[in-house]
Amino acid sequence: MATRKSIDCRDYPSDKKCSLKISGSEAEVLDAAVQHAVSAHGHERSAELREEIRSLLKDESD
Repeated sequence: MATRKSIDCRDYPSDKKCSLKISGSEAEVLDAAVQHAVSAHGHERSAELREEIRSLLKDESD
């Protein structure tokens, strides 16, 4: 079984004090996190953003 991945906005403080945590398969988390970064935090959608977020994903224990 593939390792679940997660990313937690609380690990990257911002003015919005966002508390969203996303977990699931790497592909699911990456897609959702990129969409969230663009819509909620005003980042520009790009390949660089996607790779930066991919590097921040953490393994999640079940």
